[in-house]
Amino acid sequence: MSETLKTRVGQVIAGHLHALLDHLEGQAPEVMMAQALRDADGVVDEVRQALGKVSANRHLAQRQHAALNSQHVVLSAQIDQALVSDRDDLAQAGIARQLDIEAQLPVLESTLADYAQQEAELQRFVAALQAKKREMQTALSEYANSRAATESNSGSQSMAAGSPLVQTIDRVSSAFDRIYQRQTGLSATTHASPLQQAAQLKALDELIRDNQIAERLAQRKASQS
Repeated sequence: MSETLKTRVGQVIAGHLHALLDHLEGQAPEVMMAQALRDADGVVDEVRQALGKVSANRHLAQRQHAALNSQHVVLSAQIDQALVSDRDDLAQAGIARQLDIEAQLPVLESTLADYAQQEAELQRFVAALQAKKREMQTALSEYANSRAATESNSGSQSMAAGSPLVQTIDRVSSAFDRIYQRQTGLSATTHASPLQQAAQLKALDELIRDNQIAERLAQRKASQS
């Protein structure tokens, strides 16, 4: 992943949305909120595209590594057969090819290790960005609720279906579906509405986090016993 994209990820993660909301009065808050979510979603899209490219390259390198290993094994049998037939010239050619393969394998293995490291880093960035988006959506909901409590019914920002804020969250959820399907080749979860799927994805994230917390707790208990 490029340093520029890493910098953008860092800026999204380090951003303090609550501080931004404190300065939104009289400055088109709906526009600012929508832009903040678009920025975060755009970075997620870029990171997922980078992850897809790295995964594809790693897959190709794995195939080449496996093919060379297989060829090396076949050559060993062919060399033995050439020696049995007193064809030293053929045996020498086979050994020469084996030496070439043996020179390439360490480079491929180093490349595979680099790709695996890049994949792990990109997956961590995706997880961090998704966590940040959850934080942003929570902050935006709190902001909307605070406005609803202080403004008149006609002027307050509600979370009713069709409001600009809900439409923004719907767009983020739909964008996630498109990115997920494009990068993984898997169909997104069938849903009645973007908001319903957003709730399901949130529940899934919470379930995974609960399991991670339980596993970490069990490990800590085990280390102290």
